[in-house]
Amino acid sequence: MRILVTGGAGFIGSHLCERLLGEGHEVLCLDNFFTGSKDNIAGLRGKPGFELIRHDITQPILLEVDRIYNLACPASPIHYQYNPVKTIKTSVLGAIHMLGLAKRVRARVLQASTSEIYGDPQVHPQREEYWGNVNPIGVRSCYDEGKRVAETLMMDYHRQNGVDIRIVRIFNTYGPRMSVNDGRVVSNFIVQALRGEDITVYGDGSQTRSFCYVDDLVEGMVRMMECPEFIGPVNLGNPCETSILEFARRIIELTGSPSQIVFKPLPSDDPRQRQPDITLAGEKLGWKPQVPVETGLQKTIDYFAALLAHNRP
Repeated sequence: MRILVTGGAGFIGSHLCERLLGEGHEVLCLDNFFTGSKDNIAGLRGKPGFELIRHDITQPILLEVDRIYNLACPASPIHYQYNPVKTIKTSVLGAIHMLGLAKRVRARVLQASTSEIYGDPQVHPQREEYWGNVNPIGVRSCYDEGKRVAETLMMDYHRQNGVDIRIVRIFNTYGPRMSVNDGRVVSNFIVQALRGEDITVYGDGSQTRSFCYVDDLVEGMVRMMECPEFIGPVNLGNPCETSILEFARRIIELTGSPSQIVFKPLPSDDPRQRQPDITLAGEKLGWKPQVPVETGLQKTIDYFAALLAHNRP
């Protein structure tokens, strides 16, 4: 098939492009490189069937494709809060443009939604039928509400125009090709540990997260895209929950770092708990994470160690 991946030069997008190309598909990687990187797709450029398109999905584009994976949007707080108006435009206008394209060429479109649509959840773990607890006017709202509106658009285009859609809600994902400066927990802790710097924990570290390795996530996305009938939304993530403080200690142990843990004030609207209920993914997709956390973390540590060594003056 001819497959469009928006945000294809990003962390998750580049792994997805690699997977799809390896399966023999023709892959159109679309990115404006706000947070994506040409380094992420360096191994794909020049390969038969791979095409890179520099484009911003807040603007329309005309293409002929069979499948659309809509991943384009800054996903870490540092990046999406840098230009919050642009962030919400990317989610909302991007969804409108991709849905319009899917409608015109009769393509199937998968929306990469997020666990952030649950906000600071009052239900634990989070199931798909939970509507969430989101602050609509906070500093994270540009991302949280933008993704919620994108889901609304997906459902309305499906109900009104018969567009073939799929919705996945992605929980914390990690792995090689994460950005050094994206401000996410995994990359922050690993980079600080490898540099021997203090590891920054916000609040008292009792807040929890669940981390899924990128290969497992991509498998779930591909299964969802090709699943007949079921449109979602469906949670994709690792239900193995850990506190941020425990996670920081694990990173120090795995890296053998002399780093000390320091505590700073908790950012506004930071969720206290995050754990997916993946029962539905198991029932509908036969999917669950396969990569043990220690294995995935070691691969990620090796990636950052090589990256930091290469960039050392």
